[in-house]
Amino acid sequence: MLENIHSPADVKNLTDAEISTLCAELRTRIIDVVAKNGGHLASNLGAVELSVALHRVFNSPEDKIIFDVGHQSYVHKLLTGRGDDFDTLRQYGGITGFTSRSESEHDPFGCGHASTSVSAAVGIAAANKIKGDKHHVIAVVGDGALTGGMVYEALNNCADKDNLIIILNDNEMSISQNVGGLHRYLTRVRTSAKYFGLKAGTKHFFSAIPLIGKGLVRLFQKLRNGLKRLLTSQNMFEIMGLKYYGPLDGNDEKRLETVLREAAKDGKCSVVHVVTKKGKGYAPAEADPGAFHGVSGFDAESGVIKTSVGESFSQHFGKIATEAAAADRRVCAITAAMGDGTGLSGFAKDFPERFFDVGIAEEHAATFAAGLAGSGVKPIFAVYSTFAQRAFDQIIHDVALQNLPVVFALDRAGFVGADGPTHHGLFDVSMMMPVPGMRIFACESLEDMDYAFNKALQFDAPTAVRYARGVPADYDRAIWNDLVGIEYCDCGRAPTKAIITYGRTAINALDAAVTCLKSGTSVRVIKLIDLKPIDMDKLRLLCNNIYDILFVEEGMRIGGVAESLFVDMTNAGLLQNKSYRIKAVESRFVPVGTTAELDRLLGFDSQSIADALTGRAVAEV
Repeated sequence: MLENIHSPADVKNLTDAEISTLCAELRTRIIDVVAKNGGHLASNLGAVELSVALHRVFNSPEDKIIFDVGHQSYVHKLLTGRGDDFDTLRQYGGITGFTSRSESEHDPFGCGHASTSVSAAVGIAAANKIKGDKHHVIAVVGDGALTGGMVYEALNNCADKDNLIIILNDNEMSISQNVGGLHRYLTRVRTSAKYFGLKAGTKHFFSAIPLIGKGLVRLFQKLRNGLKRLLTSQNMFEIMGLKYYGPLDGNDEKRLETVLREAAKDGKCSVVHVVTKKGKGYAPAEADPGAFHGVSGFDAESGVIKTSVGESFSQHFGKIATEAAAADRRVCAITAAMGDGTGLSGFAKDFPERFFDVGIAEEHAATFAAGLAGSGVKPIFAVYSTFAQRAFDQIIHDVALQNLPVVFALDRAGFVGADGPTHHGLFDVSMMMPVPGMRIFACESLEDMDYAFNKALQFDAPTAVRYARGVPADYDRAIWNDLVGIEYCDCGRAPTKAIITYGRTAINALDAAVTCLKSGTSVRVIKLIDLKPIDMDKLRLLCNNIYDILFVEEGMRIGGVAESLFVDMTNAGLLQNKSYRIKAVESRFVPVGTTAELDRLLGFDSQSIADALTGRAVAEV
């Protein structure tokens, strides 16, 4: 069935048996590709019937379907003309793991961060009304995204919108209160085709009565709603003035179609609450949906997930945090729904009373941490670099302005590979550098992490510690000369050229220095651990006989360390008779790709760095 699906129109006239076959084939295709390429598995397997029903009821791209976060849009991609390219999922030059406006007209809104779909849908619905467009807007939002406050801001603004349908894909918790057998019976009744037909027939019958018909319709509706309130409690959506359907089985494609058609026919703003099973159809993912939420790859037959060799930065951070909490009762840890991803599962087990998972609410997490710090506690907020962007105002206004000692553990700094432009951690340094009083560390090794967090927990000021995804590069770090906060390594005698860098790109800088030495050029590689402030006396010592400096920064050039250091070195008189060049990410978004591919694309690989230093290529990207 799947090989004959080239557009949403191809699914509209299939029989029930063909739909069942198609759903099975969709699951097989997703499992095979994600096993090879990595990606989000459990959530997509749970949303198969829902995605099929959406495209049978609505007409994309005229009707706009928005997937919150976008990580559960794989079926949507397969049904909208991207089946032939699906093997390139999350690969350089291939299709992305999230929705993207530039990828397809069927992706009306690109995303990668949670809790944004309803706001975008409200905006599109408002635009449709201005243009006189009667098409529908559908936002598919997971229950996890409802832990983010942005959703509630949008819900507060959507009751008066027309042709707007919010689908709550509930795969872990129930929003409505389940009140015994009567509630379950009423749920089955009010989501059935017979119920909708009876309701429409009754309204038509009463309306046809001359003079008093409309009044009887209103009276009937009041009686019905009164009886409903008597028998069942209203949920929050109904209290907010939204039409509510459900909860219903989100893996029952036929019933989903029935309810979606009724919601579309209603024409107002409604919420369709569906309950899906994460990992459905693949036993290992059903048994452990958390492990199969986002995977780097796995053996499809056995379900064994691929793991990296060696201790990752995230795992080491978890050890540091746990040991710090054991030594000091004031230490606590905060995460925004990323406890496992940031390495805090052990901390949560050992110190549950000092572990706080606030949900997908980075803004709240930062201010919550400020409240803890202001009360004498030592909070560590572990957050992916890309998600820290969401709390920028709170970092400035609630933490830094009051000089509160919150430690921000910035995971996944720099390139993150296949998750792509929504997840690369390239803005954190430019974001944190201008903040008064903020201390910043960058870790290239596990030893750097030990040093940085030991310092950070001693400071009586806000501090950020950034580190990359995955496992540190494997090489003999005894080559570094340690000046505390700055390390350096000379390739050749009496170097007159230097590479200054920090974090993951240090290994590329070392390899570049070796390449330069082969052609007779000695190079000093300077690795910064303290990014703010930088000890200018130590830097003066290291640059004393250096006449050509290349700064390599895996981050945005504007507002980055390199630009700031250029000003500081100029003011300190350290750049007299010296050249200073910057290789960083210019004003662009970086695509999907492995770190090696992106290094070559942006000139951060060792050969490009060597060429830039020896003048064989333009240094700047």
